[in-house]
Amino acid sequence: MDPPPNQLRNILVRLLTFAVLVLAVRFAYVITLAGESCGYNDFCFFPDHLRLRGRASLDQNAAVSGSKEPRGVDLWTTKKWRRTVDYYSAIFQELIAEGFLAPNSKALCVGTRAGEDVLALKENGVVNSIGISGNASPPLILPGAPHRQPFDEASFDFEFSANGSLDRSGRPADFANEVCRTLKPGGFFVAQIFAKDNYSFNSFLDLFNCCRLIRTRNVDGVDTTSVREVVLRKETQFLNPRKLGLGGNSSNKCLIAGYKLELIRKAEPLMEQEPLKPWIAWKRNLKKVKYLTSMADISFKQRYVYIDVGARSYGSSIGSWFKKQYPKQSKSFEVYAIEADRVFHEEYRDKEGVSLVPYAAWVRNETLFFEITRDSGSKDVEMSRGIGRRINHNVRSSSSYGEEVDKIKGIDFVEWLKRSVAESDFVVVKMDVEGSEFYLVPRLIESGAICLIDEVFMECHYNRWQRCCCGQRSAKFKRSYGQCLELFTKLREAGVLVHQWW
Repeated sequence: MDPPPNQLRNILVRLLTFAVLVLAVRFAYVITLAGESCGYNDFCFFPDHLRLRGRASLDQNAAVSGSKEPRGVDLWTTKKWRRTVDYYSAIFQELIAEGFLAPNSKALCVGTRAGEDVLALKENGVVNSIGISGNASPPLILPGAPHRQPFDEASFDFEFSANGSLDRSGRPADFANEVCRTLKPGGFFVAQIFAKDNYSFNSFLDLFNCCRLIRTRNVDGVDTTSVREVVLRKETQFLNPRKLGLGGNSSNKCLIAGYKLELIRKAEPLMEQEPLKPWIAWKRNLKKVKYLTSMADISFKQRYVYIDVGARSYGSSIGSWFKKQYPKQSKSFEVYAIEADRVFHEEYRDKEGVSLVPYAAWVRNETLFFEITRDSGSKDVEMSRGIGRRINHNVRSSSSYGEEVDKIKGIDFVEWLKRSVAESDFVVVKMDVEGSEFYLVPRLIESGAICLIDEVFMECHYNRWQRCCCGQRSAKFKRSYGQCLELFTKLREAGVLVHQWW
């Protein structure tokens, strides 16, 4: 017996409904897992500049790079991955409630590890979300580097950096520049960073001169380690006021940051009383020095630079002290040796990682004359040791000095410094310039270039007690210890952590 027409119609409707359900499930899989978001000419889930690449292409790239990361689908089935998604989901729910994120936001997760944060965004309704990483895993993660995002300017309303991704980037300034480029004006950047001290946190803020700080708080990290969650909002104009002194501002003054003064208060005190035996006092004082890198994290700096002004030989301080004793937090430093004495130039030719600047640091570009003093022995002995020389600041022709002079070229140290480093760099300076510090330091402060220096080790030259002759002062320098102490005090008042050096 044939079924009645009504019963046949019901069967057909049920079959059709089932087929539609199967297609819907398949479509959901394609969009959420398979990465084929742009498979048809008349529909594309993401705009062109966010278009996802095919899985075959990405698998081929993974094979070429030798990546041993688990395939996306395999990873997404683990409990740990699911717990991480839930962690970020709770973070984003709070950000949505606070108005920093909305369902219609175009969102980017910068330097995501496995796309957990991207999926958490999608599950919270922010469907137009994507991540970038060196290990691409579609459809959640595109190939890309935080310091070179593969997107157009002003592409996103919201960008997120999870769990210290910026701390580990190795190029934080470039990371920040790319966020400023691809974030829309008025958009929000949220970063989870490990900055614990004020120096590190303010170094982080200085990177984002396109943004204004909205709020910061401590939250549990994905692995229970506490992180600092920072919310920044992109403005239409760059805001970093510290750059004013280096960009043509008439005052040329640095704004003295409170967090720098905080470090200076923690530093070893300056020696108020003149030491009777400075060569012994120096050894004792070196043990008391509180290095900046022992008090603060320097991870949010773009480059790490050591400048030895008056370097003399490589072993004088670069090899014997800075390379071996200065705490570098596992950072690789670029080293500049500023040394005018030609006696020392040859040995720097084969010193890898050291750039020789064969001039004398001075307040302007001009020719200088060194007097050659002789306590005993020949001129050649004095020159080979790099001692017994001082700048005569009344520059005249060589004929007015007779035979006891040496002509060298002086460079404007302030202008050289501005060309060589930036405020995003961590800069350490050692200065031993035979009395020229009384000219160089005021010029650095007045020009605002002192903003570029984080830490200074300076020998101040004065009429100290002689080691050879009890009760007699050196006639080589006319300044007093009190004048040296004033110079150190001015540097600390300018926000520079300076240490006494002998």
